[in-house]
Amino acid sequence: MSAEVAVVGAGAVGCYYGGMLARAGVAVTLIGRPAHVEAMKRDGLRLTTAAFDEHVRVDAGTDVAAVAGAGLVLVCVKSTDTESTAVELAAHLAPGAVVLSLQNGVDNAPRMQSALGRPVAPAVVYVASEMDGPGHVRHKGRGELVIPSDIRGGLDSAGIVALFGRAGVPVELSDNVIGALWGKLLLNCGYNAISAITDIPYGPMVTLPGVARTVHDAVVECLAVAAALGVTIPGDVWASVERIATSMPGQVSSTCQDLRRGKPTEIDHLNGYIVREGERLGVPTPLNRALWALVKALETRAAG
Repeated sequence: MSAEVAVVGAGAVGCYYGGMLARAGVAVTLIGRPAHVEAMKRDGLRLTTAAFDEHVRVDAGTDVAAVAGAGLVLVCVKSTDTESTAVELAAHLAPGAVVLSLQNGVDNAPRMQSALGRPVAPAVVYVASEMDGPGHVRHKGRGELVIPSDIRGGLDSAGIVALFGRAGVPVELSDNVIGALWGKLLLNCGYNAISAITDIPYGPMVTLPGVARTVHDAVVECLAVAAALGVTIPGDVWASVERIATSMPGQVSSTCQDLRRGKPTEIDHLNGYIVREGERLGVPTPLNRALWALVKALETRAAG
């Protein structure tokens, strides 16, 4: 199987990881929206980080059929598009291709796997990045991935680690990726909605009166739901919560970025997911419900 990589959903996350791989000499195809694709075809992908600002040559297109022949497919679409993307992908994936979900939320891989009819591996993504114009991604911090230790296919877990290692992207192998996904969900539920509501980056956001406590209380509700589900979350949860504001101080949430652009958010798959699971399990989640409802209201206003 070829080591070529296809990125489905060439937004901030997809362009960062695809760009880093391409910069390291990996053959990468980015599949995204016309404005970004046209810019990348003309000028390459502009990748701006603290260390460099370069135009990286990549293949780019708008048609999902471009995944044909890729050994590794990184799915970076919004959680709202998971099933529809799986249906589009089904006819074009190579038999031994590994599909990796680099998406927010905890249930995208099984949802995609069900619609696709073949294995999909979840990945936990810790990166601060945003699109800064057509074909231009700006990296603001971090960039590590966590993937399952038991991926099989033309490219196995060790091969994926090695591939990203060429690009300087750290990848951790885990036998508890579901727990790690929940660890990321806690952070998203604590930070994303508040960043979107205030339109303020994480660093200054947590210094506002009452905000750090609100983040804490939202995470406590998430932990109660996780406990009811029997999910074991690895590591020091509270150290991770505090680390977001210090490691990504200038970053606004993806939810905030969506609202700024008048686009639908993923809030139904973040705080909204906690609310739904809480209702099902009999676990109260009033703060997550309030954050979800406020973002939905702002989403409606932005769309209108």
